[in-house]
Amino acid sequence: MLEKPDKKSALVKEGKREKFVELAESRTVNAIKAIRIIGKLGNKNAYQFDDSDVQKIVRALNREVEALKMRMTSSGGRESVDFKLD
Repeated sequence: MLEKPDKKSALVKEGKREKFVELAESRTVNAIKAIRIIGKLGNKNAYQFDDSDVQKIVRALNREVEALKMRMTSSGGRESVDFKLD
């Protein structure tokens, strides 16, 4: 007996949801770890930097978070990552 289209559609949606949750959790954990690694650059005994460097890093990260929000709430959004301290 064949499944009704709405049952099959529900199974496909469930599979897509599971994949989204799996990838979202993994990628978010990786992003948090990467941000924490950047934070380790704050050791003034090991590195030389000034407030303008910190502001540039924070602005770049904030821009990407805003771009993420745009991509997740509407269609489109930029994909490129541009960052330079100098």
